[in-house]
Amino acid sequence: MPASQTRTLVKPPHGRKDAELPTSHLAQALTVRGILDTEGEVHVQGRVLGQINADRLVLGAEGYVEGDVIARDVHILGRFKGRIFAYTVTLDSSADITGRVFHHIATVEKGAKIDGRMPWRPLNYFESFEQPPEAQS
Repeated sequence: MPASQTRTLVKPPHGRKDAELPTSHLAQALTVRGILDTEGEVHVQGRVLGQINADRLVLGAEGYVEGDVIARDVHILGRFKGRIFAYTVTLDSSADITGRVFHHIATVEKGAKIDGRMPWRPLNYFESFEQPPEAQS
């Protein structure tokens, strides 16, 4: 996403309801390297090595993401390594997270594995979120 664009994570696009957002599926046999960008929902059963920009991300139990995720809502059932920037984050009991999860609301089910930090952020942090900050070494 170009730096001049702003991604608002709190509300769906103007005039749309969540049910009307398009849904895309990345099958188990597929690997994406680079930037995966959608205004709707994406279900990942395969692998993504790079950045995901979406309204909603569902990382399936067999899925793996390594990189940054910028979304309004994230639901993790599989393996994730990197950073998540999302208003709402749900970690299922099968989730295996390594990295940082920046969130306003988080739900963590018993059994989820987390190796990292889950810093809370105020609502206004996500209202004008443009792009993730550079990763620190």
